[in-house]
Amino acid sequence: MARRPVSQPIVRWLGGLLAGVMMVAALSGLVALLDSLVPAIHFRVLYVLPVVAVAIRWGTGCAAVTAAVSAVAYAYLFLPPLYSFRVSDPWSAVELGVFLLTAIVVGQLAARLRRAALESARLSKEQSALRRVATLVAQSVPPTTVFEAVTQEVGLLCGADLARMERYEGDGAVTGLAVWGRVPVQLAVGTRFELEGLSVAREVRQAGGPVRVESFTGAGGAIALEARELGIRSSVGCPIVVAGRLWGVIAASRKSDEPFPVNTESQIASFTELVGTAIANAESHAQLAASRARVVAAADEARRGLERDLHDGAQQRLVSLVFELRGAQDVAPAELPVLRADLGHAADELTEVIEELRELSRGLHPAALSHGGLGPALRALARRSPVPIELRITTESRYSPPVEVAAYYVISEALTNTVKHAGASRAEVAVEERGSTLRVFVSDDGAGGADSRRGSGLIGLRDRVESIGGSIEV
Repeated sequence: MARRPVSQPIVRWLGGLLAGVMMVAALSGLVALLDSLVPAIHFRVLYVLPVVAVAIRWGTGCAAVTAAVSAVAYAYLFLPPLYSFRVSDPWSAVELGVFLLTAIVVGQLAARLRRAALESARLSKEQSALRRVATLVAQSVPPTTVFEAVTQEVGLLCGADLARMERYEGDGAVTGLAVWGRVPVQLAVGTRFELEGLSVAREVRQAGGPVRVESFTGAGGAIALEARELGIRSSVGCPIVVAGRLWGVIAASRKSDEPFPVNTESQIASFTELVGTAIANAESHAQLAASRARVVAAADEARRGLERDLHDGAQQRLVSLVFELRGAQDVAPAELPVLRADLGHAADELTEVIEELRELSRGLHPAALSHGGLGPALRALARRSPVPIELRITTESRYSPPVEVAAYYVISEALTNTVKHAGASRAEVAVEERGSTLRVFVSDDGAGGADSRRGSGLIGLRDRVESIGGSIEV
């Protein structure tokens, strides 16, 4: 690790001391002007003001030196013998010591108040950032949105010049997921690279916890090369853990020589927990959607199989039986009219059963949907509807079977509700394509009142539509 230069803190301390001395000099001039009107002892408390100002801005050490300079200046200008550093009155010396002690104590209190105010502001800023990210997680926004928001919040909160989130791949590489910075970056979102050379991602993976990289000087690898080109001096990284496994890393980097505060790791860790929650939620949602899609697909396949079995098996046997009954009716003796009538009646009843069975098989899975697509299946559905339907189909594209089946059953169930419950005199069905999305609209002039909470039909449709990544609105 490279050693950090200490010139900047010394320069700041000397600057604060110089500012304090200048304030003491200016205040001494003011006291000298007022001395002719009021005894100078009444203005001694004014010397505490520069001490407080220096303590708030530059700390207690610098304030203590300022207090000493103030005491010396007061003794030189106002205590007899004047313009001498010798104090003739012992009580004046005691009084000067009490003033010096008071100024130092006040400076310490002011410095503590400053630190408390800064800590309070930091905590408030951190909590606000966490609330913003937590709100996104609670709203179940896409993970990419959470990644971008967290990366930006980490960069701003840590005072970084660059912040990046990366995901570990199974083969040892990493992929960039989000980046925020005040400098241009080369390894942008979506870039995949090997963990060769020095990098925060490699160190976090090896350590399994937070790490700091103090310098990239002389290190190899794409990340180290980019860091040197951007002037990055140091970086801090924390792991992202999902369900107990190391999933990714968040890193913050600076160009300045000033190190990150000691609490930087804990700040970043608060955000990594939210990222882990968002990823776990997204994975659970994806698993649930995939499971629901498998259930729906299995049910559709079972219906298609049953429709084929009915069409190729029971329906064909019943049709053959009707022909046999008609043939028996034709060859039956004329002197047995009752037998001929019974055979004809049985054939008629079987014909009605075949029609009912055919309608049942259409409800299971319409053959027209598989052969001709959504348009022919919907036209056949509209022809069978007892309520007049205005059908508008502005696309002839074929879609994947799950999409066409979902659209067909949504329309079929909606029209069934129109006939059974709405008391409508007419209905409208519109099917159109917007971009790569199939949109279906069903409306009627009935009483309305459809509520998915009071029936399983709409719930089943919602499950079917959402299982293929769609949405349904009533």
